[in-house]
Amino acid sequence: MLSGGDAAQALRDTIELAALAERLGYSRFWVSEHHNAKGLAGASPEVLLAALGANTSRIRIGSGGVLLPHYSPYKVAENFRVLEGLYPGRIDLGIGRAPGGMPLVSRAMGREAGKDKEAGFVESLRELAAYLNIGPPLEAGHPLAGLEASPEIATRPEAWLLGSSAHSAQVASALGAGFAFAHFINGQGGQAATREYRRRFRAGPLGTAPRVAVCVYVVCMDDDGQAEREAASLDLRLLLNDKGEYGLPVPSREEARAYAYDVYDRARIAHNRSRMIVGGPERAKRSLYALAASYGADEIIVNGVTADAASRSASLARVAGLFRRRIGT
Repeated sequence: MLSGGDAAQALRDTIELAALAERLGYSRFWVSEHHNAKGLAGASPEVLLAALGANTSRIRIGSGGVLLPHYSPYKVAENFRVLEGLYPGRIDLGIGRAPGGMPLVSRAMGREAGKDKEAGFVESLRELAAYLNIGPPLEAGHPLAGLEASPEIATRPEAWLLGSSAHSAQVASALGAGFAFAHFINGQGGQAATREYRRRFRAGPLGTAPRVAVCVYVVCMDDDGQAEREAASLDLRLLLNDKGEYGLPVPSREEARAYAYDVYDRARIAHNRSRMIVGGPERAKRSLYALAASYGADEIIVNGVTADAASRSASLARVAGLFRRRIGT
Protein backbone atom coordinates (compact mmCIF):
# COMPACT_ATOMS: atom_id res chain seq x y z
CA MET A 1 0.00 0.00 0.00
CA LEU A 2 1.04 3.57 -0.62
CA SER A 3 0.90 6.55 1.73
CA GLY A 4 -2.58 8.06 1.52
CA GLY A 5 -3.95 5.02 -0.29
CA ASP A 6 -6.03 2.08 0.84
CA ALA A 7 -6.00 -1.70 0.54
CA ALA A 8 -8.66 -1.85 -2.18
CA GLN A 9 -6.59 0.44 -4.40
CA ALA A 10 -3.45 -1.59 -3.67
CA LEU A 11 -5.21 -4.75 -4.87
CA ARG A 12 -6.39 -3.01 -8.04
CA ASP A 13 -2.88 -1.67 -8.64
CA THR A 14 -1.48 -5.20 -8.28
CA ILE A 15 -3.82 -6.56 -10.94
CA GLU A 16 -2.84 -3.73 -13.28
CA LEU A 17 0.86 -4.33 -12.56
CA ALA A 18 0.54 -8.03 -13.43
CA ALA A 19 -1.08 -7.16 -16.75
CA LEU A 20 1.72 -4.68 -17.44
CA ALA A 21 4.38 -7.26 -16.54
CA GLU A 22 2.84 -9.64 -19.06
CA ARG A 23 2.89 -7.00 -21.80
CA LEU A 24 6.53 -6.22 -21.00
CA GLY A 25 7.55 -9.86 -21.40
CA TYR A 26 8.18 -10.87 -17.80
CA SER A 27 7.93 -14.59 -17.20
CA ARG A 28 6.42 -14.69 -13.69
CA PHE A 29 4.43 -12.52 -11.31
CA TRP A 30 4.35 -13.51 -7.63
CA VAL A 31 2.33 -12.16 -4.72
CA SER A 32 3.15 -12.52 -1.04
CA GLU A 33 1.30 -13.39 2.16
CA HIS A 34 1.35 -11.06 5.17
CA HIS A 35 -0.88 -10.69 8.22
CA ASN A 36 -1.69 -7.94 10.71
CA ALA A 37 0.26 -5.37 8.68
CA LYS A 38 -1.90 -2.40 7.77
CA GLY A 39 0.42 -1.34 4.96
CA LEU A 40 0.30 -4.73 3.21
CA ALA A 41 -2.91 -5.83 1.51
CA GLY A 42 -1.79 -9.32 0.46
CA ALA A 43 -3.26 -11.55 3.17
CA SER A 44 -4.54 -14.25 0.80
CA PRO A 45 -2.35 -15.01 -2.24
CA GLU A 46 -4.64 -17.81 -3.44
CA VAL A 47 -7.59 -15.43 -3.84
CA LEU A 48 -5.47 -12.73 -5.45
CA LEU A 49 -3.98 -15.24 -7.90
CA ALA A 50 -7.45 -16.07 -9.17
CA ALA A 51 -7.97 -12.41 -10.04
CA LEU A 52 -4.52 -12.11 -11.61
CA GLY A 53 -5.15 -15.13 -13.80
CA ALA A 54 -8.44 -13.69 -14.99
CA ASN A 55 -6.71 -10.47 -16.06
CA THR A 56 -3.72 -12.05 -17.82
CA SER A 57 -3.34 -14.80 -20.40
CA ARG A 58 0.30 -16.00 -20.63
CA ILE A 59 2.46 -14.96 -17.69
CA ARG A 60 3.04 -17.48 -14.89
CA ILE A 61 1.48 -16.35 -11.62
CA GLY A 62 2.41 -17.61 -8.19
CA SER A 63 2.58 -17.29 -4.44
CA GLY A 64 5.67 -15.75 -2.96
CA GLY A 65 4.70 -17.55 -0.86
CA VAL A 66 2.04 -19.56 0.94
CA LEU A 67 3.06 -19.82 4.61
CA LEU A 68 2.59 -23.56 4.92
CA PRO A 69 2.99 -23.92 8.71
CA HIS A 70 -0.34 -22.09 9.10
CA TYR A 71 -2.31 -24.47 6.92
CA SER A 72 -3.40 -27.99 6.15
CA PRO A 73 -1.29 -29.30 3.24
CA TYR A 74 -4.48 -30.90 1.92
CA LYS A 75 -6.30 -27.58 1.66
CA VAL A 76 -3.28 -25.85 0.09
CA ALA A 77 -3.17 -28.63 -2.52
CA GLU A 78 -6.87 -28.21 -3.29
CA ASN A 79 -6.50 -24.42 -3.64
CA PHE A 80 -3.65 -24.79 -6.10
CA ARG A 81 -5.31 -27.61 -8.00
CA VAL A 82 -8.25 -25.28 -8.59
CA LEU A 83 -5.90 -22.50 -9.73
CA GLU A 84 -4.02 -24.89 -12.02
CA GLY A 85 -7.32 -26.06 -13.46
CA LEU A 86 -8.34 -22.48 -14.19
CA TYR A 87 -4.95 -21.43 -15.59
CA PRO A 88 -3.16 -24.63 -16.71
CA GLY A 89 0.61 -24.44 -17.02
CA ARG A 90 0.76 -21.01 -15.39
CA ILE A 91 0.71 -21.61 -11.63
CA ASP A 92 3.72 -21.45 -9.29
CA LEU A 93 3.37 -22.68 -5.72
CA GLY A 94 5.99 -20.79 -3.74
CA ILE A 95 6.12 -22.01 -0.14
CA GLY A 96 7.43 -20.21 2.93
CA ARG A 97 8.11 -21.48 6.45
CA ALA A 98 7.97 -18.13 8.28
CA PRO A 99 4.83 -17.09 10.22
CA GLY A 100 4.32 -13.87 8.24
CA GLY A 101 3.42 -11.88 11.35
CA MET A 102 3.74 -11.66 15.10
CA PRO A 103 3.12 -14.63 17.47
CA LEU A 104 -0.44 -13.42 17.98
CA VAL A 105 -1.03 -14.04 14.27
CA SER A 106 0.12 -17.64 14.61
CA ARG A 107 -2.30 -18.12 17.48
CA ALA A 108 -5.16 -16.60 15.51
CA MET A 109 -4.34 -18.80 12.51
CA GLY A 110 -4.64 -21.89 14.67
CA ARG A 111 -1.02 -22.86 14.29
CA GLU A 112 -0.31 -25.91 16.43
CA ALA A 113 2.42 -25.88 19.02
CA GLY A 114 5.60 -27.22 17.48
CA LYS A 115 4.26 -27.14 13.92
CA ASP A 116 7.04 -24.81 12.86
CA LYS A 117 9.71 -27.30 13.90
CA GLU A 118 11.75 -28.68 11.03
CA ALA A 119 10.41 -32.23 11.08
CA GLY A 120 6.83 -30.97 10.94
CA PHE A 121 7.56 -28.58 8.08
CA VAL A 122 9.32 -31.23 5.99
CA GLU A 123 6.49 -33.70 6.64
CA SER A 124 3.97 -31.07 5.52
CA LEU A 125 5.95 -30.53 2.32
CA ARG A 126 5.98 -34.26 1.56
CA GLU A 127 2.27 -34.47 2.25
CA LEU A 128 1.60 -31.50 -0.01
CA ALA A 129 3.63 -33.08 -2.83
CA ALA A 130 1.58 -36.27 -2.54
CA TYR A 131 -1.73 -34.42 -2.76
CA LEU A 132 -0.53 -32.49 -5.81
CA ASN A 133 0.62 -35.71 -7.50
CA ILE A 134 4.10 -34.25 -7.99
CA GLY A 135 5.55 -36.56 -5.35
CA PRO A 136 5.05 -40.19 -4.30
CA PRO A 137 1.76 -41.11 -2.59
CA LEU A 138 1.61 -41.29 1.17
CA GLU A 139 2.96 -44.55 2.51
CA ALA A 140 0.51 -47.28 3.42
CA GLY A 141 1.05 -46.75 7.15
CA HIS A 142 0.34 -43.01 6.98
CA PRO A 143 -2.96 -42.08 8.72
CA LEU A 144 -4.08 -40.22 5.55
CA ALA A 145 -2.91 -42.83 3.04
CA GLY A 146 -5.23 -43.12 0.04
CA LEU A 147 -6.65 -39.61 0.39
CA GLU A 148 -6.79 -37.70 -2.90
CA ALA A 149 -7.13 -33.95 -3.38
CA SER A 150 -9.69 -32.44 -5.73
CA PRO A 151 -10.14 -31.47 -8.47
CA GLU A 152 -8.39 -34.00 -10.72
CA ILE A 153 -6.43 -32.03 -13.33
CA ALA A 154 -3.88 -32.91 -16.00
CA THR A 155 -1.18 -30.35 -15.13
CA ARG A 156 0.65 -29.54 -11.90
CA PRO A 157 1.86 -26.29 -10.33
CA GLU A 158 5.60 -25.66 -10.21
CA ALA A 159 6.96 -25.90 -6.66
CA TRP A 160 9.44 -23.45 -5.14
CA LEU A 161 10.71 -23.05 -1.60
CA LEU A 162 11.32 -19.47 -0.48
CA GLY A 163 13.93 -18.53 2.08
CA SER A 164 16.47 -16.05 3.36
CA SER A 165 18.91 -18.49 4.96
CA ALA A 166 21.11 -21.50 4.25
CA HIS A 167 18.67 -23.67 6.19
CA SER A 168 15.85 -23.11 3.70
CA ALA A 169 18.24 -23.91 0.87
CA GLN A 170 19.08 -27.25 2.47
CA VAL A 171 15.41 -28.21 2.74
CA ALA A 172 14.80 -27.22 -0.89
CA SER A 173 17.78 -29.26 -2.11
CA ALA A 174 16.70 -32.34 -0.14
CA LEU A 175 13.15 -32.30 -1.53
CA GLY A 176 13.89 -31.26 -5.12
CA ALA A 177 12.15 -27.87 -4.97
CA GLY A 178 13.24 -24.77 -6.82
CA PHE A 179 14.84 -22.29 -4.42
CA ALA A 180 14.15 -18.54 -4.35
CA PHE A 181 16.46 -16.53 -2.08
CA ALA A 182 15.05 -13.34 -0.57
CA HIS A 183 18.03 -11.01 -1.07
CA PHE A 184 15.63 -8.13 -0.40
CA ILE A 185 15.27 -9.45 3.16
CA ASN A 186 18.82 -10.64 3.77
CA GLY A 187 21.56 -9.12 1.65
CA GLN A 188 24.27 -11.29 3.20
CA GLY A 189 25.08 -14.98 2.71
CA GLY A 190 22.67 -15.81 -0.07
CA GLN A 191 25.38 -16.69 -2.57
CA ALA A 192 26.82 -19.35 -0.26
CA ALA A 193 23.32 -20.72 0.36
CA THR A 194 22.56 -21.14 -3.34
CA ARG A 195 25.94 -22.76 -4.00
CA GLU A 196 25.18 -25.29 -1.28
CA TYR A 197 21.70 -25.78 -2.71
CA ARG A 198 23.11 -26.75 -6.10
CA ARG A 199 25.83 -28.94 -4.55
CA ARG A 200 23.39 -30.85 -2.34
CA PHE A 201 20.46 -31.00 -4.77
CA ARG A 202 18.74 -34.33 -5.21
CA ALA A 203 15.61 -35.04 -7.22
CA GLY A 204 12.75 -35.37 -4.76
CA PRO A 205 9.00 -35.10 -4.29
CA LEU A 206 8.93 -31.41 -5.25
CA GLY A 207 11.03 -31.53 -8.41
CA THR A 208 13.81 -33.14 -10.43
CA ALA A 209 16.15 -30.29 -11.43
CA PRO A 210 17.73 -27.40 -9.47
CA ARG A 211 16.36 -23.92 -10.14
CA VAL A 212 17.61 -20.75 -8.45
CA ALA A 213 15.90 -17.38 -8.33
CA VAL A 214 17.06 -14.31 -6.42
CA CYS A 215 14.64 -11.58 -5.36
CA VAL A 216 15.93 -8.03 -4.93
CA TYR A 217 14.47 -4.54 -4.55
CA VAL A 218 14.98 -2.62 -7.80
CA VAL A 219 14.43 1.08 -8.50
CA CYS A 220 15.41 1.89 -12.09
CA MET A 221 14.74 5.35 -13.52
CA ASP A 222 15.95 7.50 -16.44
CA ASP A 223 19.24 8.27 -14.71
CA ASP A 224 21.07 7.58 -11.47
CA GLY A 225 20.00 10.84 -9.84
CA GLN A 226 16.30 10.29 -10.46
CA ALA A 227 16.60 6.71 -9.24
CA GLU A 228 18.24 7.88 -6.00
CA ARG A 229 15.43 10.36 -5.42
CA GLU A 230 12.76 7.73 -6.06
CA ALA A 231 14.52 5.21 -3.81
CA ALA A 232 14.26 7.56 -0.81
CA SER A 233 10.74 6.30 -0.09
CA LEU A 234 11.95 2.69 0.04
CA ASP A 235 14.96 3.76 2.13
CA LEU A 236 12.61 5.27 4.71
CA ARG A 237 10.27 2.29 4.71
CA LEU A 238 13.11 -0.14 5.42
CA LEU A 239 14.45 2.18 8.11
CA LEU A 240 11.06 2.27 9.83
CA ASN A 241 10.93 -1.54 9.66
CA ASP A 242 14.31 -1.60 11.42
CA LYS A 243 12.86 0.62 14.14
CA GLY A 244 9.98 -1.78 14.75
CA GLU A 245 7.38 0.08 12.68
CA TYR A 246 6.76 -2.90 10.41
CA GLY A 247 4.30 -3.08 7.56
CA LEU A 248 3.47 0.60 7.22
CA PRO A 249 2.40 2.06 3.86
CA VAL A 250 5.20 3.15 1.54
CA PRO A 251 6.11 6.75 2.50
CA SER A 252 5.51 9.50 -0.03
CA ARG A 253 8.39 11.46 -1.57
CA GLU A 254 7.48 14.38 0.65
CA GLU A 255 7.56 12.23 3.79
CA ALA A 256 10.94 10.83 2.78
CA ARG A 257 12.38 14.31 2.24
CA ALA A 258 10.95 15.70 5.47
CA TYR A 259 12.06 12.88 7.80
CA ALA A 260 14.62 13.95 10.42
CA TYR A 261 17.42 11.44 9.75
CA ASP A 262 20.16 11.11 12.37
CA VAL A 263 23.58 9.48 12.09
CA TYR A 264 22.19 6.06 12.99
CA ASP A 265 19.47 6.40 10.36
CA ARG A 266 22.00 7.23 7.64
CA ALA A 267 24.10 4.23 8.61
CA ARG A 268 21.06 1.91 8.48
CA ILE A 269 20.05 3.28 5.08
CA ALA A 270 23.55 2.63 3.74
CA HIS A 271 23.45 -0.89 5.15
CA ASN A 272 20.02 -1.59 3.65
CA ARG A 273 21.27 -0.60 0.20
CA SER A 274 22.91 -4.04 0.07
CA ARG A 275 19.36 -5.35 -0.43
CA MET A 276 18.57 -2.95 -3.25
CA ILE A 277 19.62 -2.10 -6.79
CA VAL A 278 19.16 1.61 -7.51
CA GLY A 279 20.19 3.44 -10.65
CA GLY A 280 19.64 4.47 -14.19
CA PRO A 281 19.55 1.82 -16.92
CA GLU A 282 23.31 1.27 -17.23
CA ARG A 283 24.01 1.04 -13.50
CA ALA A 284 20.95 -1.13 -12.91
CA LYS A 285 21.88 -3.50 -15.74
CA ARG A 286 25.44 -3.96 -14.48
CA SER A 287 24.21 -4.54 -10.94
CA LEU A 288 21.50 -7.02 -11.94
CA TYR A 289 23.88 -9.08 -14.07
CA ALA A 290 26.48 -9.05 -11.29
CA LEU A 291 23.90 -10.14 -8.71
CA ALA A 292 22.61 -12.96 -10.89
CA ALA A 293 26.15 -14.17 -11.57
CA SER A 294 27.08 -14.11 -7.89
CA TYR A 295 24.09 -16.32 -7.08
CA GLY A 296 24.34 -18.54 -10.12
CA ALA A 297 20.70 -17.57 -10.57
CA ASP A 298 18.49 -18.80 -13.37
CA GLU A 299 16.05 -15.95 -12.76
CA ILE A 300 15.83 -12.55 -11.06
CA ILE A 301 12.66 -11.57 -9.23
CA VAL A 302 12.21 -7.81 -9.25
CA ASN A 303 10.62 -6.41 -6.08
CA GLY A 304 9.56 -2.93 -7.15
CA VAL A 305 8.64 -0.54 -4.33
CA THR A 306 8.31 3.18 -5.07
CA ALA A 307 6.16 6.06 -3.86
CA ASP A 308 3.36 5.61 -6.39
CA ALA A 309 1.97 3.22 -8.96
CA ALA A 310 3.16 5.29 -11.93
CA SER A 311 6.83 5.30 -10.90
CA ARG A 312 6.65 1.59 -10.03
CA SER A 313 5.33 0.80 -13.51
CA ALA A 314 7.97 3.02 -15.09
CA SER A 315 10.74 1.25 -13.17
CA LEU A 316 9.39 -2.15 -14.21
CA ALA A 317 9.33 -1.07 -17.85
CA ARG A 318 12.91 0.21 -17.73
CA VAL A 319 14.15 -3.06 -16.23
CA ALA A 320 12.35 -5.07 -18.91
CA GLY A 321 14.08 -2.98 -21.55
CA LEU A 322 17.50 -4.00 -20.24
CA PHE A 323 17.17 -7.68 -21.12
CA ARG A 324 16.63 -9.66 -24.27
CA ARG A 325 15.58 -12.69 -22.21
CA ARG A 326 12.58 -12.44 -19.94
CA ILE A 327 12.96 -12.09 -16.18
CA GLY A 328 10.57 -12.57 -13.29
CA THR A 329 8.78 -10.03 -11.14
